Amino acid sequence: MATKGPSSPTQQQQGGSAANKPGLRKPVFVKVDALKPGTTGHTLVVKVVNSNTVLNKKPRNPTFRGPQNQNTRIAECLVGDETGTILFTARNDQVELMKPGNTVILRNAKIDMFKGSMRLAVDKWGRVEVAEPANFVVKEDNNLSLVEYELVNVVEES
Repeated sequence: MATKGPSSPTQQQQGGSAANKPGLRKPVFVKVDALKPGTTGHTLVVKVVNSNTVLNKKPRNPTFRGPQNQNTRIAECLVGDETGTILFTARNDQVELMKPGNTVILRNAKIDMFKGSMRLAVDKWGRVEVAEPANFVVKEDNNLSLVEYELVNVVEES
């Protein structure tokens, strides 16, 4: 008679239970003034100050079915918290969520550089969620998108 149990060594090592699997990490929320050029993986709670639609483009071939047949919408939104503000580039479905006065959670956000200044963006690996209204006042006089950065190459001489 055969015994019941894990049949291979790998099944024995894994244990087969969900208790051994690592859980999800708790998000580390950062403030706007801690954002630096070229960084990724930020989770922020921000309020939308204003939103301006930059591009609203119809599809090239309306008879074609698929994701290429959707309208392309891009909006630049000024978002911020109690430490400062930054421009957020909202794309397609994100545009509806970015209404002035809304409090949103930006998960896995990244900093893109545009003409030497920082822009916050959330790509397909991130998420934009409307949250409960936050009880902070946005500090509008510290706009990180107005700071201009310049790439400097350092050459070491030997």
